[in-house]
Amino acid sequence: MITFKPVTESSIAALMRVENACHTHPWTVNTMQSCLAGRYFNLAAFQAEQMVGFYIGEKAGPDFTLMDICVAPDFQGQGIAKQLLAAFIGYGEQHQAENLFLEVRETNTRAIALYEQAGFSEMSVRKDYYPSDDPAKNGHEDAILMGMTLLFGQLT
Repeated sequence: MITFKPVTESSIAALMRVENACHTHPWTVNTMQSCLAGRYFNLAAFQAEQMVGFYIGEKAGPDFTLMDICVAPDFQGQGIAKQLLAAFIGYGEQHQAENLFLEVRETNTRAIALYEQAGFSEMSVRKDYYPSDDPAKNGHEDAILMGMTLLFGQLT
């Protein structure tokens, strides 16, 4: 059974294990630690006591951005990323976010399909945004910027 709870400073080692298993160019421990407080919010997925996935979001005025989301390779394909993404969207709705944004590698077709299924749409492309080990990419890969409007036209 998968349970969800916020990430704390004591969870950094587990967070980094998932991060390093999921990304060719993972965040550093310092970057991860800096994203646990202030304008950042998060949620982690656990099976028993093992962290198997997480997301980190950022509040920037009325807009929220999904900064990082990943599920450990052994747990992918079980709907955990979908649950984490739904929790991110729900958090935005509960906190009256106007828009949600994210960036995704152009080659991450599984993630793009998940985001589109959740209601995100492509807004633009950020050229050479991500580092890449693919020789055909000359060291960089484009990012697709995606967004979702939550509170369009509502008066406060």
